[in-house]
Order: sequence, then C-alpha cells, then structure tokens
Amino acid sequence: MSLKSKGELTSRSVVSQKWTFLLCLGCFCAGMLFTNRYVYQIFIHILKGCCLWDLINWKVVRHDSKDIFGEVFKTHNAIQTLDKTISNLEMELAAARAAQESILSGSPLSEDLKKTESSGKRRYLMVVGINTAFSSRKRRDSVRATWMLQGEKRKRLEEEKGIIMRFVIGHSATSGGILDRAIEAEDRKHGDFMRLVIPVYHVFLLLLTLYLLHICSDHVEGYLELSAKTKIYFATAVSLWDADFYVKVDDDVHVNIATLGQTLVRHRSKPRVYIGCMKSGPVLNQKGVRYHEPEYWKFGEAGNRYFRHATGQLYAISKDLAAYISINQHVLHKYANEDVSLGSWFIGLDVEHIDDRRLCCGTPPDCEWKAQAGNICVASFDWTCSGICRSADRIKEVHRRCGEGENALWSATF
Repeated sequence: MSLKSKGELTSRSVVSQKWTFLLCLGCFCAGMLFTNRYVYQIFIHILKGCCLWDLINWKVVRHDSKDIFGEVFKTHNAIQTLDKTISNLEMELAAARAAQESILSGSPLSEDLKKTESSGKRRYLMVVGINTAFSSRKRRDSVRATWMLQGEKRKRLEEEKGIIMRFVIGHSATSGGILDRAIEAEDRKHGDFMRLVIPVYHVFLLLLTLYLLHICSDHVEGYLELSAKTKIYFATAVSLWDADFYVKVDDDVHVNIATLGQTLVRHRSKPRVYIGCMKSGPVLNQKGVRYHEPEYWKFGEAGNRYFRHATGQLYAISKDLAAYISINQHVLHKYANEDVSLGSWFIGLDVEHIDDRRLCCGTPPDCEWKAQAGNICVASFDWTCSGICRSADRIKEVHRRCGEGENALWSATF
C-alpha cells in the first residue's frame, strides 16, 4: 500500500472517530432535551387544568443542550411560585371559612356536643391519632385490648363523648403491596385506621422535585418520615373532624382517655393551646447517636439545648393550631426529630405552652402510686425506651395497675 493510500485511510479513521463521538454526544443531549420537554409538558398541562397558567406566567421555548440547566432553574422557580400560590389560596379559603362560620353561627358553641351550624360538621371534643407502623401489629392489638375501645363501644364513645380514636399510618413504598393489603384487611376487621394520603398536587411537586434533585444528588429521603407524617396527620384530621383538640400519641404508650379528656376540657376556652410534657434536651451533633440533629448548627454553639417543646410520646394542640399546620404545611420546616419540628412550627406565634407532667408518668410503680394518691396519670411509658419497654407484652399489666377503669370514661362529663 502506498503512503498516499495509508494517509487517506488514517484520515478517514480519524474523521470516523470524531463523528462517532459527536453522534453519541448529540444523542445524549437529545435525550436530556426530550426528557425535560416531557416533564415540562406534564407541568404545563396540570397548570392549565388548574387555571394557574396565567398566575405563573411561565413560557417554555425551544432550546438546545446548552440551555438545559437554565430550564432546570426556571422549572425550580416555577415550582416555588406554584407552591406559594397554593399556600396563599389555602390561607384565603381558610379565612373565608372562618368568617362564614362566625357570621352564620351567631353565638358561641354550647358545652354539649352539636353540629357546627355553618359547616354541618359535628363538633367533637378530641381526635386521638395513634402513630403506628406496618410492623406494629402486636402493639396495635395490645392497645385494642386495653385502653382503645372497640366495635360498638368505640362508636358510642364518638357519639356520646365526642372522642375519635384512630391508628394513623400512611402507605408503603410499593402501593397496593403486601403491607398495604395487610393494613386494609386489618381495617376491614376493626375499622380503626386513618390512612394518610399525599394530596395530588403534592405528589406532582414531589415527583418533579425528585427529578430535578436527581441531576445533582443521589440521595432522596423518604416522604413520610415522622415530621412529615405529623404534618399530614394534623392536616388530614382537621379536614375530617371538627374538634376542639387534636392529639398525637405513640402506639407503645398507655393512655387514660377519660383523664385526658378532662385535662383538655380545662383549656377549651383558650386560643392556640399546645399541651404536653415540655422539655429542652441537648442538641446532639455527633453522627451515629440516637436523636442526632443534622442541623445542629442552627441552634448555636456546641452543647446548646433545644427550645421548649412537648415530648413526642403524647401531646395535644387546639384546633386553630392544627388548622395553622394544615394551611402552612408546605413551608413548615422538618427537623430530624418530630417533637422538635412541632415545637419549631409554633415559635413566633402567640401560643400558650402548657406543661402537664401527668402526660408523661412512668410505668408501675410510678403511675400506680399516683393513681392510689388520687392523681391518675394521662399517659404512662418508660423514658429509657421512649415508650413502654416491650409494650406488646407489658401494656396489659400497666393498664391493670394504672388504668382508670372503663366506668370512669362513661361517667365523665366533658
């Protein structure tokens, strides 16, 4: 082969490699381009369907691969604008509802149970949400066998005393999977669950956010961690039931329901009430320890303590605070620890913190001695376990020694 022909072959080979590289790069950019356009088209369709297109005033134009990150930035801003718009509309709607109730009711509610004149909803004393998990079937059964009434008695409790009790749980990562089917079967048997569902527009915002975050991060936290679950619980409960108080309790805590009701009734006339065992624990910045606080730097120098907040085993808030959480849930920050998150949401508000130590008694002999002295505890658990240690096995003994008795519930007046 001549030098000339060898040179031509080498030149062709080089040209071929260059074009191969450019072709691969072009395919990659085209894939990114069409993927982004597909997401944008979905976003536009939803906005038009919700009549929010003019509010956001966002225009998608033809772009090449150099504009991808600019479009991502625009999309992020559009999400923030939509989120703010939704929050504003919800606040205006809540204000309108409150004004309508005030106008139509004409007079304050009486002490006995009745339906709210403006909304047609029945007025309840309290909604008790029992935080549980898919793996906690034995705990739930032990609660049903002790302080949570079942069947007709539970319905009677709702009708006569205005007390709602439900186990609170979300959905599994694989919707409709074996875990969800097990809960559905359990609910068909007992009818005592409240399933937490993410609103449709939250799902869309979440999916789009996860898509954008995928570009710059390989870690996405679960949506229903405890702080988020707490927000969704209060938002769901306040939309389902019109009650004076909304209570959250863990499924490994023993509760005397009549004593809880009598405790809350004393604060019914007060606005913006936050009731629990108030504490101010240390901010733990060491990784790997229990209750580690990733955002420890926000609380000042090392060794500082949290602001006062109710311990997470049991706490109660008045309806106006539950409504506040519901309206502003999109912008309320979530810390690693659920009880800290709840306390942080009320900072800056005119909220009355009520520290009642009967909401955090120890297990026998502590709660037993107090009951014998006439000071029955609202809730009992072991601090060392953040609940009753081995609660599925021990809660019946706690109930026997510290329980108020079923007659106390039916004879109580709220």
